[in-house]
Amino acid sequence: MEEDKKIKSFQDLQIWQRSIRLVEQIYQLTSSFPKDEKFGIVLQIRRSAVSIPSNIAEGFGRWGNKEFRHFLYISLGSSAELITQLVISSNLGYIEGLDKENR
Repeated sequence: MEEDKKIKSFQDLQIWQRSIRLVEQIYQLTSSFPKDEKFGIVLQIRRSAVSIPSNIAEGFGRWGNKEFRHFLYISLGSSAELITQLVISSNLGYIEGLDKENR
């Protein structure tokens, strides 16, 4: 019989797990940005990325579907913010391979 896969914490959510991996990738990606961007776009990109799993976790911790949904929308907004910052970074030549198909 298949193991019980009931969601007991936010850490069991695949979307949270994937967003944690995204944060790790973002930190690796931004480590090669110019040093003078440390407190500029790098900080903004990292904050947006970290906001995604953080809001998923906070919403789950509220234990109400309406509140959880609200925090998922905040995470969605952070995702759009992150995409925008990555496009800007690509336009500035800090990252490569971000064409329209990958956006």
